[in-house]
Amino acid sequence: MLSPARSRPAPDAAASAVFRGRALPWVFLLPSLLILAVFIYLPALQTLRLAAYRANVILGTEQFVGLANFAELLSSPAYRQVALQTLVFTVLTVTFGLLLSLGLAWLASRPVRGASTYRLLLIYPYALSPAIAGTLWLFLFNPEIGLVNQLLGDLFGVRPRWLDTPALAFGLVTLAAIWKGLAYNIVFYLASIQNLPRDVMEAAEIDGATPAQVFWRVAFPLLTPITFFLVFTNIISALFDSFALTDILTRGGPYTGNAGATTFLVYQLYQDGFVNFRTGAAAAQAVLMLALVAFVTWMQFRVGERRVHYGS
Repeated sequence: MLSPARSRPAPDAAASAVFRGRALPWVFLLPSLLILAVFIYLPALQTLRLAAYRANVILGTEQFVGLANFAELLSSPAYRQVALQTLVFTVLTVTFGLLLSLGLAWLASRPVRGASTYRLLLIYPYALSPAIAGTLWLFLFNPEIGLVNQLLGDLFGVRPRWLDTPALAFGLVTLAAIWKGLAYNIVFYLASIQNLPRDVMEAAEIDGATPAQVFWRVAFPLLTPITFFLVFTNIISALFDSFALTDILTRGGPYTGNAGATTFLVYQLYQDGFVNFRTGAAAAQAVLMLALVAFVTWMQFRVGERRVHYGS
């Protein structure tokens, strides 16, 4: 009689997944590396090279100027105004956008009738492209035929020139950017709130904590990891995703001081590179924005380990 075969442990999947040659992994990576090289690495290297030249796209001429493009930008009053406007725009968009998103997500997480419908309506703007969102706001706040001015004219007899007044145009673009980013933030906040430990908050309520104390003393510290993540993603979004809204609503204007009131860094780069054909200056601005994003990323990892509370 044959003895039953002894059971053998299954081979480790990680140990068995070994390539037979050193060239085979590179063959699998080759398509991705080619795409990255063509669309990311080579354009980045070309941008770095152009930042050191003063080029004329029409004539096809280039003149090496070293760091002159950077010196011209940093000493330009117009570029300093654009940088300041971008800073104010970013601070307002991130601060009010996150506060409003957190409040709406907290209300949407409450057990009320029709909560799923409310959540769907709150998340709906995320499905709109920035171009469509900008067109909607343009129709709403058009000084002549916009719905907002029609209501204000009928109720109060005023029709503000939203797109012609610098302060109003800046505020309009800021509000549009906050509204466009709400859905993205609400999705993350809502998912995080629904996964908060209920026993901890119930224990705080039993101990006599008010709803506000439960939110700020218990829930909000547990939401710091996702808040920290959203702060930096919203900073990057304010720096780059504001282009479509600005281009459709105001095209960088109205003009005030040395630059347009709603001209931000990414829109100034577009104007210099594709409208005025100052490719050297545009490349230098792209390098400066790359350095800014690198600094923001460094700050994300630097501050994250010290300020963020990760609950167990």
